[in-house]
Amino acid sequence: MNFMWVLFRELFAGNRAHVLTALCTAAIGAMAPVASIAQRVLPVATVIGKRSMKDIGVQKTTFDSLALRENIALSMADILTFNSAIFVKSYGRATLSTVAFRGTSPSHTQVTWNGMRINNPMLGMTDFSTIPSYFIDQASLLHGTSSVNETGGGLGGLVKLATNADIPDGLNAQYVQGIGSFKTFDEFLRIAYGGAKWKVSTRAVYSSSPNDYKYVNHDKKVNVYDDDMNIIGQYHPTERNRSGSFKDLHLLQEICYNTLKGDRFSMNVWYLNSNRELPMLTTDYGNERAFENRQREQTLRSVLSWDHLRQSWKVGVKTGYIHTWMGYDYKREVAEGNWASMTRSRSTINTAYGQAEGEFHPHSRWLFTANVSAHQHFVKSQDKNIILQDGGKAIVGYDKGRMEISGSLSAKWQPTDAVGLSVVMREDLYGSKATPVIPALFVDGLVSRKGNVTLKASVSKNYRYPTLNDLYFLPGGNPDLKKEHGWTYDAGVTFAAGKPDVVSVGGSATWFDSHIEDWIIWLPTTKGFFSPRNIKTVHAYGVELKANVAFSPWQDVVVDVNGSYSWTPSINKGDKMSPADRSVGKQLPYVPRHSSSFTGRIGWRSWSFLYKWCWYSQRYTMSSNDYTITGYLPAYYMSNIALEKGLRLKVADLSLKLAVNNLFDEDYLSVLSRPMPGINFEFFIGITPKF
Repeated sequence: MNFMWVLFRELFAGNRAHVLTALCTAAIGAMAPVASIAQRVLPVATVIGKRSMKDIGVQKTTFDSLALRENIALSMADILTFNSAIFVKSYGRATLSTVAFRGTSPSHTQVTWNGMRINNPMLGMTDFSTIPSYFIDQASLLHGTSSVNETGGGLGGLVKLATNADIPDGLNAQYVQGIGSFKTFDEFLRIAYGGAKWKVSTRAVYSSSPNDYKYVNHDKKVNVYDDDMNIIGQYHPTERNRSGSFKDLHLLQEICYNTLKGDRFSMNVWYLNSNRELPMLTTDYGNERAFENRQREQTLRSVLSWDHLRQSWKVGVKTGYIHTWMGYDYKREVAEGNWASMTRSRSTINTAYGQAEGEFHPHSRWLFTANVSAHQHFVKSQDKNIILQDGGKAIVGYDKGRMEISGSLSAKWQPTDAVGLSVVMREDLYGSKATPVIPALFVDGLVSRKGNVTLKASVSKNYRYPTLNDLYFLPGGNPDLKKEHGWTYDAGVTFAAGKPDVVSVGGSATWFDSHIEDWIIWLPTTKGFFSPRNIKTVHAYGVELKANVAFSPWQDVVVDVNGSYSWTPSINKGDKMSPADRSVGKQLPYVPRHSSSFTGRIGWRSWSFLYKWCWYSQRYTMSSNDYTITGYLPAYYMSNIALEKGLRLKVADLSLKLAVNNLFDEDYLSVLSRPMPGINFEFFIGITPKF
């Protein structure tokens, strides 16, 4: 890929700066041929120009295509784990994976795909294990207040995902086959066509595995007896992950038409079909053949968009639709051949989406934007298995709808090349209730051209309305819940320096402080079920550090190193619920105070070696922060490596990759009683035909 084209693309996307570090990563992209590592990662380039007005004061983490295209077996949960310092809470391999962004809960992180919010309206969260990284072309994190630029409700932040039909001219194809431990098979296929005006792409990912990895069960002990049946010792048994198989199919269709006269039309349709068993707990002594615990999901997401560009203004319109069907079944064999259905939950979600936005650039130092989006949710959730003694059915679940509208206006001003100011006013409407106006102020300033040292600061208020489950689930929903709200403050510094063709260095340090009132938590009631309440005041604060270095010590050799660290106290400052309440002043459960990640890549000609590392400090499992056996999970680190070789043939380019996960066979848990795999291996063969 031509370096100047990459540079132009970044400038067009608004990523202009006094110094742009452009690492060309096209060869590992889905359609790129095999190339030498020296060609794949280019050194720093220095460009003199104005900073992007859209990013004034914004705290942002952008993931490059090398990370997104590392291998087809990865989900966005894996990408976030090793390329950021936010905590990814995983219930096991190919199971629910959510994020704790800046000490908040998963429902406080907004997620968009091509502009459309994809958070589950029932739960408010997103399962990142169901998002394959090979379906994402652009990914970034907007930290804290920066999320207000895109949407409301992101008390922790926003994960912004996008796909695009950025395809080379002509017919293109790529197939990747992955084979891994535990009889795991991953397959990826992409067929695409690129022309002057039309671009069409079809992608498919299929993953399957019995997922029966071995682990040491520290929640069980086996006695050792002598000949007289006296206990002379104990040990923790080695068991297999039981009933954890999965089959996931993803299809993505993209069509883009560019008139070459300022109008662009595109369609993105994403289909998911997932069939997963939920693994048994480490504390379960039952026979896995005597029960079935299965979750199925079928989701269709679609977005149609039109962009109209002129020299000083831009208009965009989007419309979309999401349909999700989810089924959860729990059965037990009460007698041989006689199965009893305990739970038969069915949920259907239909969401209609629309958005209109505009940008006006009357002067080189001014930018005005307006945006309004609407999501109409229709949710039906019920357990079809519960029948009363009189033959009637109990009401478990609900059938509700809600319109969510979010609108914003912003003005961005650069009085000088070194100073930028941005004011954003947003208001959200949930059903018949509206938030007060959400204000946000951003400022940044270049304090030194040597090293491009830039100071950034921002402040905003934000609100998050209760989810539909919070309000309406029967039994337990609480329609009297108040919205969560709070102020967030950010301040930080960024720098970027380098010498063309030799080295580039960049990094940032950010301090943040959030005060969230009326935090919602589900608590047990005297009636035997849980119900949500506004009980907590949470103070989440801390520091985020990021650094990256890329250099070429010798000809054809490129070294790229990235690291991040986060210190995140998240403290319950609410009032005691009872004299026995010991949660006040304590760290929130499953929020590590410290988290860190590191990636190092070395490329030489057609060879590439990658090392990934992440670390999380201990997490408490109870709000009282007790140091009991089950009251906390020990700190753990994870190391993965991958070695790749590219081959050029007359008819096709080939890539061979060996990946080793959990290199040092770490024995760890992310969630209590949910086993995790030890060392395991994956091998991938990629074929890119030459048409």
